[in-house]
Amino acid sequence: MAALDSLSLFTSLGLSEQKARETLKNSALSAQLREAATQAQQTLGSTIDKATGILLYGLASRLRDTRRLSFLVSYIASKKIHTEPQLSAALEYVRSHPLDPIDTVDFERECGVGVIVTPEQIEEAVEAAINRHRPQLLVERYHFNMGLLMGEARAVLKWADGKMIKNEVDMQVLHLLGPKMEADLEKKFKVAKARLEETDRRTAKDVMENGETADQTLSLIEQLRGEALKFHKPGENYKTPGYVVTPHTMNLLKQHLEITGGQVRTRFPPEPNGILHIGHAKAINFNFGYAKANNGICFLRFDDTNPEKEEAKFFTAICDMVAWLGYTPYKVTYASDYFDQLYAWAVELIRRGLAYVCHQRGEELKGHNTLPSPWRDRPMEESLLLFEAMRKGKFSEGEATLRMKLVMEDGKMDPVAYRVKYTPHHRTGDKWCIYPTYDYTHCLCDSIEHITHSLCTKEFQARRSSYFWLCNALDVYCPVQWEYGRLNLHYAVVSKRKILQLVATGAVRDWDDPRLFTLTALRRRGFPPEAINNFCARVGVTVAQTTMEPHLLEACVRDVLNDTAPRAMAVLESLRVIITNFPAAKSLDIQVPNFPADETKGFHQVPFAPIVFIERTDFKEEPEPGFKRLAWGQPVGLRHTGYVIELQHVVKGPSGCVESLEVTCRRADAGEKPKAFIHWVSQPLMCEVRLYERLFQHKNPEDPTEVPGGFLSDLNLASLHVVDAALVDCSVALAKPFDKFQFERLGYFSVDPDSHQGKLVFNRTVTLKEDPGKV
Repeated sequence: MAALDSLSLFTSLGLSEQKARETLKNSALSAQLREAATQAQQTLGSTIDKATGILLYGLASRLRDTRRLSFLVSYIASKKIHTEPQLSAALEYVRSHPLDPIDTVDFERECGVGVIVTPEQIEEAVEAAINRHRPQLLVERYHFNMGLLMGEARAVLKWADGKMIKNEVDMQVLHLLGPKMEADLEKKFKVAKARLEETDRRTAKDVMENGETADQTLSLIEQLRGEALKFHKPGENYKTPGYVVTPHTMNLLKQHLEITGGQVRTRFPPEPNGILHIGHAKAINFNFGYAKANNGICFLRFDDTNPEKEEAKFFTAICDMVAWLGYTPYKVTYASDYFDQLYAWAVELIRRGLAYVCHQRGEELKGHNTLPSPWRDRPMEESLLLFEAMRKGKFSEGEATLRMKLVMEDGKMDPVAYRVKYTPHHRTGDKWCIYPTYDYTHCLCDSIEHITHSLCTKEFQARRSSYFWLCNALDVYCPVQWEYGRLNLHYAVVSKRKILQLVATGAVRDWDDPRLFTLTALRRRGFPPEAINNFCARVGVTVAQTTMEPHLLEACVRDVLNDTAPRAMAVLESLRVIITNFPAAKSLDIQVPNFPADETKGFHQVPFAPIVFIERTDFKEEPEPGFKRLAWGQPVGLRHTGYVIELQHVVKGPSGCVESLEVTCRRADAGEKPKAFIHWVSQPLMCEVRLYERLFQHKNPEDPTEVPGGFLSDLNLASLHVVDAALVDCSVALAKPFDKFQFERLGYFSVDPDSHQGKLVFNRTVTLKEDPGKV
């Protein structure tokens, strides 16, 4: 019977039945908990609430000096100690002060008695912790260690209730990241140790292994400055693992330092046969950023060695995109600038017995296990004559190549250095009918320009041996090639060939279609360059290939536009509203802040007339539970006007569709505050608005296991919705292409270049951070 009474008592204190039964098995603990509960009831004169009961259990289970039981119970029962941190401090205090009497003033100070932590303080502390880790949170999402946020908030608010901190963390993280997605539910590696071991393994294996995985909280410049990546210092190339040292190396490095003065030199070397994409943004930021961070220079060098695929528009677009991202090249150069020197070096290679003219056809050279060329050992004099004949146009395309005598890391034997092409070059015209390959050109152009750090993506790692071999074979300065991981995005294709297919099939308009992830497309959609650079910084300079979710890029876009895009009001699906008791004889001029959070940034003026237009979805005749906008008996406020409207009459057409509403208005301060304030327009401009969604339905549209029918079969047919008759307030009337706005409650929008006199066209850049269904 006594056991049953104790079980009932313990469960009334907040213990689960299982925990209560376990407690009963410990006679000493049971006796102390019963005594604590009895004393607390005497103090309270009523039943014990569960929060107090749990603290009493914590006291009984952890108190060693039973003399202090009554003293501590009195503090708990009177709510002077009401949180777990206070209880822990109290237990520690009595343990470290065994002598009587206890100094109650000192005790209460050490235990936070009387300290009040408000919900606002908790909110601010959690918000500050989240802001400190925001970049990493956006990358790792729900795999981030949320305990870190709670720990930092508790460090600031020592006496705050842990459950309140946890609830606030959960709420703010949900607001930042949105609901969990499928990827968030996947298991994370068990412990951080596994990640560290993986990092160490990659560090030993990869080339950029001398560097470390970038800290997501650092700016890109901080990630690239000084020894952050542990790259070699200019002139100390020989200290790099794998760098080949020859008898000439030290003298060549000495000459190199005399020319450069120890300056860091990088280059961004795109092929001018397509438009740059989001992956190139990382390369641009890395090459230009590393030079800038270390007071160096960066060349923009066009690898124009394939005249068949090069077009003038690509040269222009690449220059534009580099400038758009905020970088200025030290010098714009071309591989073709060095064609004469490259040819002379090819002749020297033949003379040294390190290259030969071969007549194997292209199909015979494909793959990694090709048979050795039957012409590999032909006499040097013969190869010299044949190479000259190639230059003079005596061979047809594919009939002869110049090959270098080496085996690359991937097993490929004797890569091609020169091939015959009779396509006129955009810069050199018909001067050449032989053109060097990337394998031959890349390292030698780096050498000519005295590049200190040749930064390229991981797929070029297999060419590193040919890079070092060729420079050393010719006894010229040899830079160091460093590789980093590519940046890819889910729900996207960036291959030039595949984008051409999308254009050819009419799936997209051109290279700058805002549904693509080319840089011209992102600019047209309204992505600010600062946002793309910030995204690259958050991704960091990693060794491993990185495939990111598009919403992480969009979060960077919102961060920038929230501070830079002035507000305007627009209605996409309009409903006419007539204010029958409009308070003035003519329209009123309403002052609307450009940035409501900072009115020092100015205002714009919009008319407020007896006829306004609202979103059709902001009205319902028969609202569902929770609907807070305009309905019968439910008025709403009109943003920025200071007025509230109330429904009086619904006008319907012959089909029963609502055509307009008649409402009355009153001052907002003349009655009860409405549940919601909605946006509106009056005397508006009619505009076209293009709403974009993902172009593909699956994360990896190029993966045959995910999309067996190929990427063209994975197109999202609802990726573009055009609103022909959207209404926008007149404050945007003078907007120019690429001007950006936040349309209140709708999202961020950018003026499209298709706009013309009398008809503005807007692209939706991204939706607002909030849930689109939120009122």
